[in-house]
Amino acid sequence: MPTNDQKCRHLLWRAGFGPSADSLADSAAQQPGALYAALRAASAARPAYINVIDESLRRLVADRAEAGRLQAPDTRRMLREKSREGIRALNLTWLYQLIESPAQLREKMAFFWHGHFAARNQNVLHQQGLLDLLRVNALGSFRTLLHEVSKSGAMLQFLNAQQNRKDHPNENFAREVMELFTMGRGHYTERDIKEAARAFTGWGANYRGDFQFRRAAHDDGSKTVFGKTGAFVGEDVLNMLLEQKQTARHIAGKLYRFFVHETPDATHVAWLADRFYKNDYDIQKLLDDLFTADWFYAEKNIGTRIKSPVELIAGIQRLLPMKLQNEEALLLVQRLLGQVLFYPPNVAGWPGGRSWIDSSTLMTRMRIPLLLQDGDGLDLRPKDDDDTNGGQMEGGGRAGRPISAQIEWTRFTRHFDAVPRAELMDRLTRTVLQVPLRVPAASVSAFADGSARDAFVRTATLRLMALPEYQLC
Repeated sequence: MPTNDQKCRHLLWRAGFGPSADSLADSAAQQPGALYAALRAASAARPAYINVIDESLRRLVADRAEAGRLQAPDTRRMLREKSREGIRALNLTWLYQLIESPAQLREKMAFFWHGHFAARNQNVLHQQGLLDLLRVNALGSFRTLLHEVSKSGAMLQFLNAQQNRKDHPNENFAREVMELFTMGRGHYTERDIKEAARAFTGWGANYRGDFQFRRAAHDDGSKTVFGKTGAFVGEDVLNMLLEQKQTARHIAGKLYRFFVHETPDATHVAWLADRFYKNDYDIQKLLDDLFTADWFYAEKNIGTRIKSPVELIAGIQRLLPMKLQNEEALLLVQRLLGQVLFYPPNVAGWPGGRSWIDSSTLMTRMRIPLLLQDGDGLDLRPKDDDDTNGGQMEGGGRAGRPISAQIEWTRFTRHFDAVPRAELMDRLTRTVLQVPLRVPAASVSAFADGSARDAFVRTATLRLMALPEYQLC
């Protein structure tokens, strides 16, 4: 039977990015229900817009809007380069929000939607706009979120909406919105896709990401989708998808795999889906049902998920607050581990689970905590894998960069000042890990610095983070 402390840490890892150094005492003393209520309240406010567009890029965008395709080649090249720089800045800015924001539930849910509505392109305006949609609507209405994401510049460009014209429909968006974003594979016909694609003809966006309906390119003829016939437009198709209870089942199942266990419990998923559908796709109410259910805290669900690379990076920095002298090293770490924010491998997002771990990534994961202590260089090179990196992370992957971190150890170590020395290793283990040690605690202690109490806490913590057990949450 999990202890109250274990349940609270389980909640912090699943509904956020792990416990923070400043809240260790609070989370240990709270009941899971009260802790969830606090997480919910902290995420209630609308998030501030993240804007990484500098004045030079703003001018280039204005020039692009005025000149269009007649823009000079050198200016277009400069615009592409500045946009790539902007996406790297957007990556780091949002990553720090995931680490530092008190709105952990909102940011974790936005992170989930970032993988669900996966879109990759080189336009920072599109990416910045999509991120805002995901963060603002993360806990709101899935109905609203689906409509707004479907009209975002990022998604329309990624799924070839500009090529979807009357008499020459492009089925890409219609197929993915059914297969990935709503009902899941096998719950529609090829005719549904073809007819829905006609309804989406004329949808597009300008370079700034503003939705544009090109009436001349729209097929206003009669279409038959899911057995209904009419002169449907794209919004009609999205509403039809939401009418299908299979959409609620698909989303509830995916959320269960992300927040609870990779092997869904059919009874629990059906219950969540039924309530999600009856509540008209209210995301917050769905999360309330999930995080307050007794089965969420069952022992079989604790410490069973492999942390994604972003969860791993964020979790380390939440527990050990630090300042990095070379923040771009975090981009290299993301590439080495196979998850770069804003560069999903494809429209299906990151597969997750055991795909995060292979012989190379596991060793790199286990090295990272010790690199924070030693300041060694990352002497590894990321794979030149266009599926993972999108061929768009130039300048973010040079090898040999040290991770120069100044860890604010006092914020963490103060929580262990009153712990008797004989109990210290056990307390550290229960704080850092979500699963029991698979090796004797003495084996870990032997590699820690026992010369002084603080030195032992610091080095033992990093050693625990360097174990395979730390990869689980």
